[in-house]
Amino acid sequence: MEIITDITALRSILRNKKSITFVPTMGNLHDGHLSLIRMARQQRTDCIVVSIFVNHLQFLPNEDFEQYPRTLEEDCKQLKNYDVNIVFAPNKKTLYPEPQETLLTPPPIANELEGKFRPGFFCGVTTVVLKLFNIIQPQIAIFGNKDFQQLHIVKKMVKQLNLPINILAGETVRLKNGLALSSRNQYLNEIQLEEATRLYQTLTEIKQFVEKGNKDFKYLQENAVILLTKFGWRVDYIELRQKDDLSNAMPNDTDLVVLGAAWLNETRLIDNLEIRCK
Repeated sequence: MEIITDITALRSILRNKKSITFVPTMGNLHDGHLSLIRMARQQRTDCIVVSIFVNHLQFLPNEDFEQYPRTLEEDCKQLKNYDVNIVFAPNKKTLYPEPQETLLTPPPIANELEGKFRPGFFCGVTTVVLKLFNIIQPQIAIFGNKDFQQLHIVKKMVKQLNLPINILAGETVRLKNGLALSSRNQYLNEIQLEEATRLYQTLTEIKQFVEKGNKDFKYLQENAVILLTKFGWRVDYIELRQKDDLSNAMPNDTDLVVLGAAWLNETRLIDNLEIRCK
Protein backbone atom coordinates (compact mmCIF):
# COMPACT_ATOMS: atom_id res chain seq x y z
CA MET A 1 0.00 0.00 0.00
CA GLU A 2 1.31 3.42 -0.95
CA ILE A 3 0.53 6.62 0.94
CA ILE A 4 0.60 9.54 -1.47
CA THR A 5 0.19 13.22 -0.67
CA ASP A 6 1.07 14.76 -4.04
CA ILE A 7 -1.35 15.08 -6.97
CA THR A 8 1.27 14.75 -9.70
CA ALA A 9 2.70 11.60 -8.15
CA LEU A 10 -0.77 10.10 -7.76
CA ARG A 11 -1.71 10.80 -11.36
CA SER A 12 1.54 9.27 -12.54
CA ILE A 13 0.84 6.02 -10.69
CA LEU A 14 -2.81 5.85 -11.76
CA ARG A 15 -2.10 6.59 -15.41
CA ASN A 16 -1.54 2.93 -16.24
CA LYS A 17 -4.43 1.54 -14.19
CA LYS A 18 -7.25 0.18 -16.34
CA SER A 19 -9.88 0.40 -13.62
CA ILE A 20 -10.05 2.24 -10.30
CA THR A 21 -12.45 2.02 -7.37
CA PHE A 22 -12.45 5.08 -5.14
CA VAL A 23 -13.65 5.50 -1.54
CA PRO A 24 -13.56 9.10 -0.27
CA THR A 25 -13.35 9.60 3.51
CA MET A 26 -12.46 12.22 6.09
CA GLY A 27 -10.48 9.62 8.02
CA ASN A 28 -10.89 8.49 11.63
CA LEU A 29 -12.02 5.21 10.13
CA HIS A 30 -14.55 2.94 11.81
CA ASP A 31 -16.35 -0.17 10.62
CA GLY A 32 -18.77 1.91 8.61
CA HIS A 33 -15.88 3.10 6.45
CA LEU A 34 -14.34 -0.35 6.39
CA SER A 35 -17.59 -1.83 5.06
CA LEU A 36 -17.17 0.48 2.05
CA ILE A 37 -13.61 -0.79 1.61
CA ARG A 38 -14.93 -4.36 1.65
CA MET A 39 -17.38 -3.35 -1.09
CA ALA A 40 -14.48 -1.89 -3.06
CA ARG A 41 -12.62 -5.20 -2.88
CA GLN A 42 -15.63 -6.96 -4.37
CA GLN A 43 -15.46 -4.80 -7.51
CA ARG A 44 -12.27 -6.52 -8.66
CA THR A 45 -10.80 -3.42 -10.25
CA ASP A 46 -7.07 -2.93 -10.79
CA CYS A 47 -6.68 -0.39 -8.02
CA ILE A 48 -8.47 0.71 -4.84
CA VAL A 49 -7.87 4.31 -3.80
CA VAL A 50 -9.00 5.66 -0.44
CA SER A 51 -8.74 9.38 0.20
CA ILE A 52 -8.37 10.85 3.68
CA PHE A 53 -9.01 14.57 3.81
CA VAL A 54 -10.95 16.77 6.24
CA ASN A 55 -12.53 19.28 3.88
CA HIS A 56 -12.80 22.76 5.39
CA LEU A 57 -15.29 23.89 2.75
CA GLN A 58 -18.06 21.75 4.20
CA PHE A 59 -17.77 23.05 7.76
CA LEU A 60 -19.60 26.14 8.97
CA PRO A 61 -17.59 28.67 11.04
CA ASN A 62 -19.12 27.43 14.31
CA GLU A 63 -18.70 23.71 13.54
CA ASP A 64 -16.06 21.21 14.59
CA PHE A 65 -13.47 21.50 11.82
CA GLU A 66 -10.56 22.03 14.22
CA GLN A 67 -11.77 19.34 16.64
CA TYR A 68 -12.65 16.75 13.99
CA PRO A 69 -10.54 13.66 14.80
CA ARG A 70 -7.52 13.19 12.57
CA THR A 71 -5.93 9.75 12.91
CA LEU A 72 -4.01 9.21 9.68
CA GLU A 73 -1.40 6.81 11.08
CA GLU A 74 -4.00 4.54 12.68
CA ASP A 75 -6.22 4.76 9.58
CA CYS A 76 -3.39 3.58 7.35
CA LYS A 77 -2.64 0.65 9.67
CA GLN A 78 -6.25 -0.47 9.27
CA LEU A 79 -6.29 -0.03 5.51
CA LYS A 80 -3.22 -2.25 5.06
CA ASN A 81 -5.40 -5.18 6.10
CA TYR A 82 -7.94 -4.52 3.34
CA ASP A 83 -5.83 -4.73 0.19
CA VAL A 84 -6.07 -0.99 -0.43
CA ASN A 85 -3.54 -0.02 -3.08
CA ILE A 86 -3.28 3.71 -2.48
CA VAL A 87 -4.15 6.11 0.33
CA PHE A 88 -4.37 9.65 -0.99
CA ALA A 89 -3.84 11.99 1.97
CA PRO A 90 -3.27 15.51 0.66
CA ASN A 91 -2.94 18.54 2.88
CA LYS A 92 -5.10 21.61 2.42
CA LYS A 93 -2.49 23.44 0.32
CA THR A 94 -2.25 20.50 -2.08
CA LEU A 95 -5.97 20.23 -2.75
CA TYR A 96 -6.60 23.99 -2.50
CA PRO A 97 -3.41 25.67 -3.79
CA GLU A 98 -5.24 29.00 -3.77
CA PRO A 99 -8.55 30.21 -2.32
CA GLN A 100 -11.32 28.19 -3.96
CA GLU A 101 -13.34 30.75 -5.91
CA THR A 102 -14.72 28.23 -8.41
CA LEU A 103 -17.44 26.40 -6.52
CA LEU A 104 -20.10 23.96 -7.61
CA THR A 105 -23.73 24.99 -7.24
CA PRO A 106 -25.66 21.89 -6.16
CA PRO A 107 -29.35 21.37 -7.05
CA PRO A 108 -32.16 23.07 -5.05
CA ILE A 109 -32.63 20.02 -2.79
CA ALA A 110 -29.25 20.94 -1.31
CA ASN A 111 -30.97 23.86 0.44
CA GLU A 112 -33.38 21.56 2.30
CA LEU A 113 -32.87 19.08 5.16
CA GLU A 114 -29.11 19.19 5.88
CA GLY A 115 -28.67 22.23 3.67
CA LYS A 116 -31.29 24.22 5.57
CA PHE A 117 -29.36 23.85 8.81
CA ARG A 118 -25.87 23.75 7.30
CA PRO A 119 -26.00 26.33 4.48
CA GLY A 120 -23.20 25.86 1.97
CA PHE A 121 -22.47 22.33 3.16
CA PHE A 122 -23.29 20.63 -0.13
CA CYS A 123 -21.44 23.27 -2.12
CA GLY A 124 -18.36 22.26 -0.16
CA VAL A 125 -19.07 18.55 -0.53
CA THR A 126 -19.68 18.58 -4.28
CA THR A 127 -16.69 20.84 -4.93
CA VAL A 128 -14.23 18.59 -3.10
CA VAL A 129 -15.76 15.40 -4.52
CA LEU A 130 -15.48 16.76 -8.05
CA LYS A 131 -11.86 17.73 -7.40
CA LEU A 132 -11.11 14.21 -6.16
CA PHE A 133 -12.93 12.63 -9.11
CA ASN A 134 -10.88 14.79 -11.48
CA ILE A 135 -7.60 13.83 -9.81
CA ILE A 136 -8.27 10.09 -9.42
CA GLN A 137 -10.63 9.49 -12.39
CA PRO A 138 -12.23 6.34 -10.99
CA GLN A 139 -14.69 4.11 -12.78
CA ILE A 140 -16.45 3.30 -9.48
CA ALA A 141 -16.90 5.43 -6.35
CA ILE A 142 -18.49 4.21 -3.12
CA PHE A 143 -20.37 6.33 -0.58
CA GLY A 144 -22.26 5.45 2.59
CA ASN A 145 -26.04 5.34 2.67
CA LYS A 146 -25.99 6.95 6.14
CA ASP A 147 -25.46 10.30 4.43
CA PHE A 148 -28.54 9.76 2.30
CA GLN A 149 -28.96 13.30 0.99
CA GLN A 150 -25.26 13.57 0.22
CA LEU A 151 -25.41 10.34 -1.76
CA HIS A 152 -28.43 11.62 -3.70
CA ILE A 153 -26.68 14.90 -4.58
CA VAL A 154 -23.44 13.20 -5.62
CA LYS A 155 -25.38 10.86 -7.91
CA LYS A 156 -27.16 13.84 -9.45
CA MET A 157 -23.86 15.67 -9.93
CA VAL A 158 -22.31 12.67 -11.71
CA LYS A 159 -25.33 12.29 -13.99
CA GLN A 160 -25.70 15.96 -14.86
CA LEU A 161 -21.98 16.49 -15.47
CA ASN A 162 -21.75 13.31 -17.59
CA LEU A 163 -19.02 11.82 -15.44
CA PRO A 164 -18.20 8.20 -16.41
CA ILE A 165 -18.41 7.00 -12.80
CA ASN A 166 -20.66 4.37 -11.29
CA ILE A 167 -21.74 5.48 -7.80
CA LEU A 168 -22.36 2.62 -5.37
CA ALA A 169 -23.99 2.90 -1.95
CA GLY A 170 -22.91 1.01 1.15
CA GLU A 171 -25.48 0.21 3.81
CA THR A 172 -25.40 2.01 7.17
CA VAL A 173 -23.42 0.05 9.75
CA ARG A 174 -24.91 0.04 13.24
CA LEU A 175 -24.10 -1.10 16.73
CA LYS A 176 -26.27 -3.86 18.16
CA ASN A 177 -28.50 -1.22 19.76
CA GLY A 178 -29.10 0.42 16.39
CA LEU A 179 -26.85 3.46 16.72
CA ALA A 180 -25.35 4.33 13.35
CA LEU A 181 -21.56 4.41 13.40
CA SER A 182 -20.12 7.89 13.09
CA SER A 183 -16.80 9.53 13.89
CA ARG A 184 -18.74 12.07 15.94
CA ASN A 185 -20.01 9.34 18.28
CA GLN A 186 -16.72 9.60 20.14
CA TYR A 187 -17.76 13.07 21.32
CA LEU A 188 -20.42 11.33 23.47
CA ASN A 189 -19.87 10.03 26.98
CA GLU A 190 -21.18 6.65 28.12
CA ILE A 191 -24.59 7.95 29.21
CA GLN A 192 -25.00 9.98 26.01
CA LEU A 193 -24.06 6.97 23.87
CA GLU A 194 -26.95 5.07 25.39
CA GLU A 195 -29.35 7.95 24.85
CA ALA A 196 -28.09 8.42 21.27
CA THR A 197 -29.95 5.29 20.20
CA ARG A 198 -33.23 7.16 20.68
CA LEU A 199 -32.89 8.85 17.30
CA TYR A 200 -32.76 5.45 15.57
CA GLN A 201 -35.63 4.18 17.71
CA THR A 202 -37.74 7.22 16.82
CA LEU A 203 -37.15 6.75 13.09
CA THR A 204 -37.90 3.05 13.46
CA GLU A 205 -41.27 3.82 15.04
CA ILE A 206 -42.16 6.15 12.17
CA LYS A 207 -41.14 3.45 9.68
CA GLN A 208 -43.34 0.88 11.45
CA PHE A 209 -46.35 3.22 11.57
CA VAL A 210 -46.06 4.09 7.87
CA GLU A 211 -45.61 0.46 6.84
CA LYS A 212 -48.80 -0.36 8.77
CA GLY A 213 -50.70 2.24 6.72
CA ASN A 214 -50.44 5.45 8.74
CA LYS A 215 -50.21 8.25 6.17
CA ASP A 216 -50.50 11.19 8.56
CA PHE A 217 -46.94 12.17 7.87
CA LYS A 218 -47.23 15.62 9.45
CA TYR A 219 -48.39 14.15 12.75
CA LEU A 220 -45.68 11.47 12.76
CA GLN A 221 -42.97 14.05 12.15
CA GLU A 222 -44.24 16.52 14.74
CA ASN A 223 -44.79 13.83 17.35
CA ALA A 224 -41.22 12.56 16.83
CA VAL A 225 -39.85 16.06 17.42
CA ILE A 226 -41.90 16.41 20.60
CA LEU A 227 -40.68 13.04 21.87
CA LEU A 228 -37.01 13.74 21.24
CA THR A 229 -37.28 17.22 22.73
CA LYS A 230 -38.81 15.70 25.86
CA PHE A 231 -35.61 13.70 26.35
CA GLY A 232 -33.34 16.70 25.96
CA TRP A 233 -32.61 16.60 22.23
CA ARG A 234 -32.51 19.71 20.05
CA VAL A 235 -34.08 18.62 16.77
CA ASP A 236 -33.15 20.12 13.42
CA TYR A 237 -35.56 17.97 11.42
CA ILE A 238 -37.45 14.70 11.26
CA GLU A 239 -38.94 14.36 7.78
CA LEU A 240 -40.50 11.80 5.48
CA ARG A 241 -39.41 12.21 1.88
CA GLN A 242 -39.82 10.43 -1.43
CA LYS A 243 -36.82 8.12 -1.75
CA ASP A 244 -35.91 8.81 -5.40
CA ASP A 245 -35.84 12.60 -5.44
CA LEU A 246 -36.24 13.63 -1.78
CA SER A 247 -39.41 15.58 -2.53
CA ASN A 248 -42.00 15.79 0.23
CA ALA A 249 -43.67 12.44 0.86
CA MET A 250 -47.22 12.10 -0.41
CA PRO A 251 -49.83 9.51 0.70
CA ASN A 252 -49.65 7.59 -2.58
CA ASP A 253 -45.85 7.27 -2.58
CA THR A 254 -44.57 3.74 -2.08
CA ASP A 255 -40.81 4.23 -1.68
CA LEU A 256 -39.99 6.63 1.13
CA VAL A 257 -37.16 7.54 3.45
CA VAL A 258 -37.40 9.08 6.90
CA LEU A 259 -34.46 11.32 7.73
CA GLY A 260 -33.49 12.88 11.01
CA ALA A 261 -30.89 15.22 12.43
CA ALA A 262 -30.74 16.27 16.05
CA TRP A 263 -28.35 17.52 18.69
CA LEU A 264 -27.59 15.54 21.82
CA ASN A 265 -25.86 18.09 24.02
CA GLU A 266 -23.16 19.49 21.70
CA THR A 267 -23.06 16.56 19.27
CA ARG A 268 -25.11 16.53 16.09
CA LEU A 269 -26.25 13.11 14.88
CA ILE A 270 -27.98 12.13 11.64
CA ASP A 271 -29.71 8.95 10.54
CA ASN A 272 -32.24 7.65 8.04
CA LEU A 273 -34.34 4.59 7.29
CA GLU A 274 -35.85 3.55 3.99
CA ILE A 275 -39.54 2.62 3.94
CA ARG A 276 -41.42 0.44 1.50
CA CYS A 277 -45.17 1.05 1.65
CA LYS A 278 -47.74 -1.54 0.63
